Order: sequence, then C-alpha cells, then structure tokens
Amino acid sequence: MVQISDSATRTARNLRVVFSRLRRRIREVAQDTDLTPSQESALTLVSKHGAATASALASAEGVRPQSMAATLAALDQQGLIRRSPDPTDGRRQLVTLTEAGQARVEGNRQVRDEWLARAFQERYTEEERQTLLTAFELLERLSRP
Repeated sequence: MVQISDSATRTARNLRVVFSRLRRRIREVAQDTDLTPSQESALTLVSKHGAATASALASAEGVRPQSMAATLAALDQQGLIRRSPDPTDGRRQLVTLTEAGQARVEGNRQVRDEWLARAFQERYTEEERQTLLTAFELLERLSRP
C-alpha cells in the first residue's frame, strides 16, 4: 500500500474547500430567486442532455424519479421546459427546453462567465493568470477516468 504524503492530503483538502466555495459563489452570481437549486440544476441538465426522459435526468442527477418529476413539473409550470412524446416509446415523454428555458440557461452562463473573467482580470496579475492556466492543465488530469 502506498503511503499518501502530507502534501497530497493538504492539496486534496484545500482543492475541495476552494472549489466548494467557488461553486457557491458562482451560483450566487446568477442566482434566480424564483428557482430552487434543484430546479436550476435540472434546467442546466436538460440544456446539456438535450431531449431526455425524466428517468434519464433523474439518473444523471442522482435523485429519485419522483423528485425529478416534481422538479420538472415546477419548470413546466414556469414555461421553461416542454414535454413531447418519445418517438421510440409512446409511453414515455422527452423533456426539452423552451425558448424561455434556453434563454435563461444562456443568460445565467453568460453572467457567470463575465463575473469570473472580470474577477480574474481585477484580482490577478498576468503572471498569476498564466500560473493558474498551468495549474488547470495539471488539474485536468483529475477529471480523466
């Protein structure tokens, strides 16, 4: 068994804490007060997956199908998603974004991207930004299987 170094343990802990804080901050930037976090997450998920069934979305989100059904009902009521019959299985419905849903997802993404870019511009020197770019290349290895 390989011994885990103190620096590896500290790096893992610090990375998790910083990413958690940054994720919360990014969510706050474009927070829509009329959507719950689960509704916002489901809306983003539908945007990423395109047409999908509620059960596929529940599986991707790691929630029970009943929970996803309630979340989708709220998004449907707000006109952010639409449901249409699955052409391969008439018993199921496919969920997609409406124009309003797509505009909302894109608007939130743009606000978040602009906030991040502005924060990097204002809080870091060019040299520090280059160091971060190098660090991101190294961190990319963590996301690979």
